[in-house]
Amino acid sequence: LSPVLEADPEFVEEKAWQPPPPPPVADTPVTDDLRAMNRSKLSDNGFHFHDLVTAKCDIFSGAWVPDSAGPFYTTSTCRSIEDHQNCVKNGRPDSGYTRWRWTPHDCELPRFNPERFLDFMRNKSFAFIGDSISRNHVQSLLCILCQVEPALEVYHDKEYKSKRWYFPSHDFTLSVIWSPFLTKASIFEDNDGVSTDIIQLHLDELDTVWLEQFKNFDYIEIAGGKWFLKTAIYHENNTISGCHNCRGKNLTELGFEYAYQKTLNATLKFITSSKHKVHTFFRTTTPDHFENGEWNTGGYCNRTGPFKPGEINLSDIDAVMRKIELEEFEKAAATGLTNGLNLRLFDTTNLSLLRPDGHPGPYRVFHPFTGKDKNAAKVQNDCLHWCLPGPLDSWNDLIMEMLLNG
Repeated sequence: LSPVLEADPEFVEEKAWQPPPPPPVADTPVTDDLRAMNRSKLSDNGFHFHDLVTAKCDIFSGAWVPDSAGPFYTTSTCRSIEDHQNCVKNGRPDSGYTRWRWTPHDCELPRFNPERFLDFMRNKSFAFIGDSISRNHVQSLLCILCQVEPALEVYHDKEYKSKRWYFPSHDFTLSVIWSPFLTKASIFEDNDGVSTDIIQLHLDELDTVWLEQFKNFDYIEIAGGKWFLKTAIYHENNTISGCHNCRGKNLTELGFEYAYQKTLNATLKFITSSKHKVHTFFRTTTPDHFENGEWNTGGYCNRTGPFKPGEINLSDIDAVMRKIELEEFEKAAATGLTNGLNLRLFDTTNLSLLRPDGHPGPYRVFHPFTGKDKNAAKVQNDCLHWCLPGPLDSWNDLIMEMLLNG
């Protein structure tokens, strides 16, 4: 999967933004209908609806419903959106993908409150550790928070993949740490996904880029993902133990499943056994929505609305990755409970699966169908990352609910 180019963000103080008027969608009241249905359903089971609104429920089981309020921000009020996720600027003609909100089946999910979030995070630090999906999520959170308080960018690495921001009024630090494998890796790719050599992955050595900063964090969201599908040679105990998809190398084919399980096991074992107790969200895999090909073979994603629950299933590869994630999380959660660590499953897989309309597609670049790129066959699509504003904004509703209400 092709990584995305980085843009140096520019933070400016913005005037207060008012939500746009509701869209002309005839079925917008479906949200109220859904709530009414839930009240009736709970009442029929002998419970009182209001007693269960604040009770625990599966906030990751639900549906996407039309949202008349619209997004928290626009491309004009947030300057931290990177070019490849800025679908409006890049000429995407439709905007319906910005007006859906995730709604659990059997409970209310409050809308993200940036003032309350910043107050909760006063004098604390929160780091997102992983690949470009983690960076994509941080952009969404940053865009919302900056409507309340402009953030100061205080650090970026040479390639602008790891960054850190500071909110001075709340003494809050927000970081994104680029570590696509979580373990030590030698990567030989440029920003267009072109490789000059095979990835060398050390499965028994965690990546020092996040390991050395771990003691500085109060909260982290950590995730693996699609990078494990790439061709790689695996190293353990200072020797080559095998590989994934390395034809012609005369090495044992271990498969990406082997590397993914080893990596998650080592990562979660370190976190749960550390003396530094960090409130940890472990995010599950994010499905892509390429149709009729992959990112480099003409695959595209041109849908303009969400799927309903049950209309689509996980691909075989995503199902395998998710199975590994749940197995390793279950083991780590038991250890964490014993050691006094709060480890949470941030299970975004199925709700993300329902949003084929939320990707940049061809609009990962500026006006792809003008000039020399008029021919759609020559345009590369991004059906993995997410437009901003877009579906990832609802991920912040989930994070806040887990933080404040458990």
